[in-house]
Amino acid sequence: MPPRSRLILNKQMPGRRRRRAFLATTVILAVVAAGTAALWLDHRETPRAGPPPAGDTAGTPLLDIEHARSGLDRLTIAWNREWESYQRNAFGPGWTGRGGEPELTDGCTARDAVMKRDLTETQLAKSNSCTVLAGTLHDPYTGAQLPYDRYHASEIEIDHVVALGDAWRSGASDWDADRRERFANDVGNLLAVQKQANQDKGSRTPDQWKPRQSYQCDYARRWVSVKGHWGLTVQPTEKRALADMLATCAPPANR
Repeated sequence: MPPRSRLILNKQMPGRRRRRAFLATTVILAVVAAGTAALWLDHRETPRAGPPPAGDTAGTPLLDIEHARSGLDRLTIAWNREWESYQRNAFGPGWTGRGGEPELTDGCTARDAVMKRDLTETQLAKSNSCTVLAGTLHDPYTGAQLPYDRYHASEIEIDHVVALGDAWRSGASDWDADRRERFANDVGNLLAVQKQANQDKGSRTPDQWKPRQSYQCDYARRWVSVKGHWGLTVQPTEKRALADMLATCAPPANR
């Protein structure tokens, strides 16, 4: 090669190397950017596993005495309706213990959350902190002390204070299925109670059934809280009974 040609080639080499380095860097950055975008899209588009949460772990807030009294005055008065059309499955699945129950935002079912909240001296499963293995219930309806052992027959049940049947008759018949399921799993409307008391109460309203007198104030507070929060109506006789029960309140209330 003539000397002049070698000189020209040598002068061009640094520029070619810079262009090759630039192109290589561009390709690497493009690959990294594509990978990052793919990961971002995968994160954005991956659906949530399992059913959506049925509700939060607090549920309907419990009103204090004064707000319960004023809340009672604001409730809409109407006679119950749709008596014959109520069915339990309109409020979604219950708590069979066989799986498939709706979960709250903490991953526990409403039943598990209430058992953890209402029982004392609880023993939880090591493999699942939602599961109560043993404990003791001081029944709010009767005052009885009830032991609990998950592996033996229990005298404890979970009660919907405002029963699903009463909710249906006082407005829930007009709701969609999702709202009814969230109501059924509202821990603010749930109490662990004595089995017999729960069965005696059934879907009766406060003018038809009352707990022990020392718990009537707190029972009425919870009833008004739930009906107000969910926009349910009260019958005239029901409202009078609630007013009488709230009249027994002496602050501060315990529950």
